[in-house]
Amino acid sequence: MWIFGTSVDKNVNSLAVLILRVVAGGFMLVHGLEKLEMLKANPVQFADPIGIGEPASLTLAVFAELVCSALLILGLLTRLAIIPLIITMLVAVFIVHAADGFEKQELGALYLGVYIVLIITGAGKFSVDRLIAKRKSRY
Repeated sequence: MWIFGTSVDKNVNSLAVLILRVVAGGFMLVHGLEKLEMLKANPVQFADPIGIGEPASLTLAVFAELVCSALLILGLLTRLAIIPLIITMLVAVFIVHAADGFEKQELGALYLGVYIVLIITGAGKFSVDRLIAKRKSRY
């Protein structure tokens, strides 16, 4: 029965990775857009969890959540783009929301888990990374 099957279908797995990339990247992109609006505020009011200043902390968060999420959706430089996202979620879960309890940590931890899976799997077959790798292998 297919319910208990453990065989691997690479096309189905790549489709699953594509869905995971687009959903996680799209949802995080919304958070990045919200933070981008915060950059326009004067003065910037944002957490400074690693002591580099509120504007710098916010800029790094916007970069991760906006730029890296867009790269993730495209499957471009996927593993590299995931690193700032992982760092951002680690800071959010274990520093910013450390004392807030599970309710505030849950979403960041979920994103963190997704990003860890994606850094392991890579972008999958349906990605710009795959197109680049395929093109380079021809030469």
